[in-house]
Amino acid sequence: MRLDRLTSGLDGTVLAKLEYLNPGGSKKDRAARGIIEEAERSGLLRPGQPVVELTSGNMGTGLAIVCAVKGYPFIAVMSRGNSPERARMMAALGAEVVLVDQLPGSLPGQVSGGDLELVEARAREITEARGAFRADQFHRDGNWLAHYRGTGQELWRQTGGAIDGFVDFLGSGGTYRGVTEALKEHNPAVRCFVVEPAGAAVVAGRPVTDPDHPIQGGGYAMADLDFLDRVPIDGFVQVTGDEARSAARRLAAREGIFGGFSSGANIAAALKLLDGEMRGTTLAVVVCDSGLKYLSTDLWADA
Repeated sequence: MRLDRLTSGLDGTVLAKLEYLNPGGSKKDRAARGIIEEAERSGLLRPGQPVVELTSGNMGTGLAIVCAVKGYPFIAVMSRGNSPERARMMAALGAEVVLVDQLPGSLPGQVSGGDLELVEARAREITEARGAFRADQFHRDGNWLAHYRGTGQELWRQTGGAIDGFVDFLGSGGTYRGVTEALKEHNPAVRCFVVEPAGAAVVAGRPVTDPDHPIQGGGYAMADLDFLDRVPIDGFVQVTGDEARSAARRLAAREGIFGGFSSGANIAAALKLLDGEMRGTTLAVVVCDSGLKYLSTDLWADA
């Protein structure tokens, strides 16, 4: 989708790939299928073996769907700081959902790297106790390969190669790596930008001053994202929670696209670039998931 209403007054174009139209409502459906099928091919996943994964909700939803279809019991481990809609959706799709309390003083809707460490520890305990396969979205190559083989190739084909840049908010880094490698194989001149929350932009080398930002699904202030090793990064953009929230609301009200927090972060970053160093270009972004997953959060509470 061309976001011509949002870019009115700017010199350039933003193209949005609507990943919230996938069956589980997010781009993580691709990674979930990629991880499970890669594990099946390699023999790491046995028939009927339980699958466990840490999730903010989207990967868990994708895995719940894939595991239901393929016959694997699935246990999703998630922080209570994430929106409850996600837990309900995973449970409805047959997942066992284990919720982990946040650190003392943490706010609901703001999942920090410390909160994520608690979820990781619980996921490891469950994996060992049940003899499960750990989907491990931060390290399994099936994640980024799904975006290399799918999302990135589709962006190139559907736009006829008319892309000057790609802008992506970091979660696991799988989307960034997969799409970046695909686009740069077609045209090395395509510029790819990493988006992080202001105050938690460790990949950009910035000090962490605000780890408790509201942009769910990423920005965990993790500098050691394996998928970013040896992958070119042409620039960095930081957005605030308010900027992401405002962009998501404008995306809904002006373009009729109901995206979530990270989608707003991508849009806000792309608009900043069109107003700066990427003026006059065409930028591609992913609308990562649906705003329906955030109705209980301040993304829409007073919209």
